[in-house]
Amino acid sequence: MAAPSMKERQACWGARDEYWKCLDENTEDASKCKKLRSSFESSCPQQWIKYFDNRRDYLKFKEKFEAGDFQPSKMTAKS
Repeated sequence: MAAPSMKERQACWGARDEYWKCLDENTEDASKCKKLRSSFESSCPQQWIKYFDNRRDYLKFKEKFEAGDFQPSKMTAKS
């Protein structure tokens, strides 16, 4: 895979930002953001999509943890 050009990277990041904004505005209801998800997927390399999805999950977890809102699952609490 050739490295994306500056224009392609900016298109990818813009699509990602719009998709994440939609998720934030719709309380993580991905069904309301299908068009933006498609745009995100068509603008970014597959490896980047996986990375950005994992990054968002991590950032949301970190935000909850730092706010004291994190509740461990029942499986975690037993260990």
